[in-house]
Amino acid sequence: MADDLATLDATAQAAFVRRGAVSPRELVDAAIARVERLNPRLNAVIHPALERARAAAAAGDLPDGPFRGVPFLMKDIGGAEGGAPHCCGMRFLRDAGWTEGEDAYLTRRFKAAGLISLGRTNTPELALMPTTEPDAFGATRNPWNPAYSAGGSSGGSAAAVAAGLVPAAHASDGGGSIRGPASMCALVGLKPSRGRNSFGPALGERWSGFSVEFVVTRSVRDTAALLDVTAGPMPGDPYVAPPPPCPFAAAATERPRGLHVGILRGAPRAVETHAECLAAVDRAARLLSALGHRVDESYPAALDEPEHVVTYVTIVAANTARAVESWGEKVGRAPGEDDLEPLTWALAERGRATAATDLLAAVEAVHGFGRRLASWWQEGFDVLVTPTQAAPPPEVGHLRSTPDEPFLPFLRSAPYGVCTLPFNMSGQPAISLPLHWTADGLPIGVQLVAAYGREDLLLALAAQLEEAAPWAARRPPLHA
Repeated sequence: MADDLATLDATAQAAFVRRGAVSPRELVDAAIARVERLNPRLNAVIHPALERARAAAAAGDLPDGPFRGVPFLMKDIGGAEGGAPHCCGMRFLRDAGWTEGEDAYLTRRFKAAGLISLGRTNTPELALMPTTEPDAFGATRNPWNPAYSAGGSSGGSAAAVAAGLVPAAHASDGGGSIRGPASMCALVGLKPSRGRNSFGPALGERWSGFSVEFVVTRSVRDTAALLDVTAGPMPGDPYVAPPPPCPFAAAATERPRGLHVGILRGAPRAVETHAECLAAVDRAARLLSALGHRVDESYPAALDEPEHVVTYVTIVAANTARAVESWGEKVGRAPGEDDLEPLTWALAERGRATAATDLLAAVEAVHGFGRRLASWWQEGFDVLVTPTQAAPPPEVGHLRSTPDEPFLPFLRSAPYGVCTLPFNMSGQPAISLPLHWTADGLPIGVQLVAAYGREDLLLALAAQLEEAAPWAARRPPLHA
């Protein structure tokens, strides 16, 4: 029974519970068995909370939400759970034994929907890398080939969902950290619009508005229904995304017609794009054309501006410096160079050296870039299609930092963020879909981008592509 449940998405598992075909405790016990069997090979779950999950599933007061009894996992950055560890991939917090005092607002929404957390998943230190290999907890392995990365920073969550441990898991994205792991692990990865989900009560925003929190899933309908669960502000949020025209789950049942789709066949800024990533976009273009959409090779000229990457790094460095400082304030001891990985320390040093006026100038530059980028959608286009990433998944170890070359992994990461990070800067929604596999069986995602606030359109089109090129039956070699 456990293996049969592993093939079901969260919507199907919840339907089993509502029909009485399976109890929440049975769902959770089956998921725990999968975690115990497969996680030693994946290293996806780093803070298991299995007995807590069993108790929640057996409790008489389990919320009667749309995902009642469905097992879930929380990424170990953001999504705070009261009484649970929260290490953000840091040795500093692991060694301090840091635990959170209260649930985040997003966590409360997941719980109210009836989801049951089995624990927390691996992430790179402070979510800085497109691979999940923190010194504190070791590398997460890709279930499609354990020699390769599962992506980052939501690599632990992506590996767990792809391998069937749980049907969906919490994730976050500040430069591609939902979409990249989704691409590398053959999942659906939606980065919502800025302000769609709350960072409360601890924060108003993260990474100066670049970052969002949501999930990775195996189906478009799960993504849509979970966005209905999470969307909406906590009182006091500094800004809020506009409400959708209808529930997101309803939008995913629509089949759009005659959209004008722009295609960016390769990566912008002349970044070399792997042939398999080009093939993925070509397949998506053919599918969209066959579905009756107007497809043209066109994309926003702003994507080719080289300055936006420097601006992005300036803001991330300043936020890294503040994150290191903030965690030191909470623990009661400032982290030193020996407490942090080389890249984290180097970025924090760069952030500390950035003048306040330079940071404000960078924020102004981001706003200008976002306006130039978003203007393309006003020219008559509905959706932009790009490679999610410009290269297939890297081997584990390829993006590691060293004290001698702390920024080397940032340079090597260019193919993995070049198509995704611009839309963190503009705040637009973007989704990665598993539409291609390499000759040796590694997944390659395709990214769809819509205008700000139009997750409804992305979900409708994604569901249409899911029907035209279904991926649900494909399983990685390492699967429950």
